Amino acid sequence: MRKTTRLLCALASFAGLMLSVGAMAKDLRLGLIVPGSHAWTQAAQAMGEELKERSGGQYNVVVFPAGQLGSEARMLQQLQTGALDMAFMTTAEVANRVPDFGALFAPYLVRDVGQAGQLLNGPTAQGMLNQLPAKAGVVGLGYGVAGMRLMLNAFPTDDVGAISGRKIRITPFPPVQDIYRLLGAASTPMPVTDVYDALANGQVDGVDADLELIWKLRLYERANTVLQSNHMMFPVIGLMSGRIWSQMSEEDRGLVRELTRKHLDSLTPHYQQAEAETQASIEQAGVKVTPVGPEFFGDTLQQWESLWRKKAPVLDDLRREAGGL
Repeated sequence: MRKTTRLLCALASFAGLMLSVGAMAKDLRLGLIVPGSHAWTQAAQAMGEELKERSGGQYNVVVFPAGQLGSEARMLQQLQTGALDMAFMTTAEVANRVPDFGALFAPYLVRDVGQAGQLLNGPTAQGMLNQLPAKAGVVGLGYGVAGMRLMLNAFPTDDVGAISGRKIRITPFPPVQDIYRLLGAASTPMPVTDVYDALANGQVDGVDADLELIWKLRLYERANTVLQSNHMMFPVIGLMSGRIWSQMSEEDRGLVRELTRKHLDSLTPHYQQAEAETQASIEQAGVKVTPVGPEFFGDTLQQWESLWRKKAPVLDDLRREAGGL
């Protein structure tokens, strides 16, 4: 009888332990709008694999690329309610809620991807993350980069005046909208996955993009003028739901922040190498790549600067810090 009792107690204890372990394990759903082949998605997957290993299986990151969970605006809403755990999204969406983040998209704030990575890890950009819990209900874990922004057009673009009146697909947020408004273009927001067909049927005449998107989405098949302006960086930001964050231990928070930042940081050397390789591939496909600098835009850049110094006072600090890189 005693042996039976001890056996039952041992089984109950084991079952309780297994229930406890099961309760501790958590799937973290992470959303992105970029395709599964995109470097941001690959960074998210690598982060998830390392988090699972380092946490002893306590956390398992399930990645949903290609807008499976909706637009970035929709995903940000889900983060705020706790319906979504994490996201790697363009900092553009955050700028729609917290104007200071729009300053990161200042034209010619940085020269290249390497400088972008340095500035994003600097005191000004890192300090901006502190605004997010109160203003957006999310926790900013760190930044990464994509390739520098340029233009792909389906029309000859020998001078800036050629852009006036054209329909240009953009990411819909104020800093970019203001640039193309000042250029006289008709900004045309749409999901990036729709751009190929939109170029083919004339719904848009060009796209504000980077080399990776032009190549991986084969946009060069529908437009053959690349203006390599490198006019702005285009950061990605790692976010976690404030509700989910509040339920985690300090140790777990530290681990998630460490690994998210690590894998977002890995995007800088990736793009430094990938941009040159991708440009070579695009040129081999018969597409002309024309370098242009700030002078191409005339007085548009100064108009933008005057406007955004009022909207996002942090721009002055970012300019000063970038000047020292």
